[in-house]
Amino acid sequence: MKALRIGAGLVSVLVLSLVALAAPAFAQSGQLKGKVVDAQNKALSEAKITMLAAETNRKYETKTDSKGEWRQIGLPPGPYTVTAEKDKLSQTFEVRVGLDTKEVNFSLQAGSGGQMSAEQAKKEAERVEGIKAAFAQGAELTNAGKYDEAIAKFTEVLASAPKCAECYVNLGAIYSRKQDWAKAEESYKKALEVNPESAESYNGLANAYNAQKKFTEAQAMNAEATKRMTAAGGPGNADAFYNQGVIAWNGNDFPKAQELFAAAVKANDKHAEAHFMLGQTNLNLGKLPEAAKEFETYLKIAPTGPSAEKAKANFEMLKQYIK
Repeated sequence: MKALRIGAGLVSVLVLSLVALAAPAFAQSGQLKGKVVDAQNKALSEAKITMLAAETNRKYETKTDSKGEWRQIGLPPGPYTVTAEKDKLSQTFEVRVGLDTKEVNFSLQAGSGGQMSAEQAKKEAERVEGIKAAFAQGAELTNAGKYDEAIAKFTEVLASAPKCAECYVNLGAIYSRKQDWAKAEESYKKALEVNPESAESYNGLANAYNAQKKFTEAQAMNAEATKRMTAAGGPGNADAFYNQGVIAWNGNDFPKAQELFAAAVKANDKHAEAHFMLGQTNLNLGKLPEAAKEFETYLKIAPTGPSAEKAKANFEMLKQYIK
């Protein structure tokens, strides 16, 4: 246990051994990807891809890259009208998004079209509904603490939808709860093979590495998670910054930890634990007035929180330094 001398007394400094494990992600979404070529089978860059959800009328748009390839993640399951357009040529397909990755390729040429038959659409709808039901059962089993049964259920889903990135993410979270770090790492890596932009997978890997005290690897993975969560926006940024701050703290990089905890409270000024750890970091760096204010803020936000007792003791000792 480390200690920091302040005045005539000693203040114990909390050492965190683990980043708190995130709960499994049970939001159900899928993704589409594909390639667009011309009549000579040459890749078409900057082709516009439009995905219109039939049930909600919500539209998603993206463009092909220099290789003619495109990808759209985060699509709620259901029927979509997917269209590729460039230079007054277009092609449209009716597809059904599930929890896996569906590939939709286009060949833009005069007279191109493409439709799914009614029978094909019915069979695909039944397949997707079965996958959704099994996924939901896996989520329920996980929440009930029946981890082995949940693993079996998500594995069942993967047999029908081998590119279900969220199945792998949830398996990673379950194995993390079981502290089976090798299988957790394997699951998160498989999720990234399917969806390289999965912030949850990078964050899960960071947790797994951190639990094994592989702090360098943990920092690298959490940086990747933070990059993607920041790009996506939203309140999840605070948690990402907080987790990365804890990893920096565990690696004794206190200036970096201070920077990250400060970013966490900036992203969400109600993030109590981020305020507490910012206080701890300021304390370790000898910034006593700043530390006192963070402990005071924690007590206002979470007077009965898990770190309330330590925050109160530290605040009582440091409040004299507040100017």
